[in-house]
Amino acid sequence: MKSAVRHIAAVMAVYGCVFAHACFASHPSLTECLEASDFVGNAALSRENGISAQKFIERMQQDFTLIHAFPQELRWFVHDLDDELYLLGATRDVFERPEPPEQHRRAFLESCFARMTLSPTGDHASPEPPHSDSVR
Repeated sequence: MKSAVRHIAAVMAVYGCVFAHACFASHPSLTECLEASDFVGNAALSRENGISAQKFIERMQQDFTLIHAFPQELRWFVHDLDDELYLLGATRDVFERPEPPEQHRRAFLESCFARMTLSPTGDHASPEPPHSDSVR
C-alpha cells in the first residue's frame, strides 16, 4: 500500500512540470534521482503485475496534467519538458525492454547521476534515457 501511495504521488508530481518554461533541463537533486529511480522500478513492478504500457503511460500523462496547478518549485523531478521526456523515455524502456525492476531502477539511477553533472548553461545535451540492458 505504501508503495502504491508513493507511486501515485511520484506520478502526479512528474506530470505537473510538462509545460514548465525553463530554457534548459533542470539538474535533479540526489533525492530526486533516488525517488525517480524508485518510480521507474515501480513501473517495472506494475508491468510484471500486468499493467500495459499504454495504460501506465496514459496515467502518467493524466497525472502530469493534474500537477500543472502547482507552482513549479513544488513539483517533483520533472521541472521542464526535457525532464518529462527523460522520465517518459525511461518508463517506456521498462515496457519495451523488459528487465527485472531492480535492473531498470539501477540503470535509471546511473543515468540520473550523470544528468546531475550536466552544465547548467545547457552546453551539453541531456543523457539518453537509460536502457537497462546497457547497465549490468
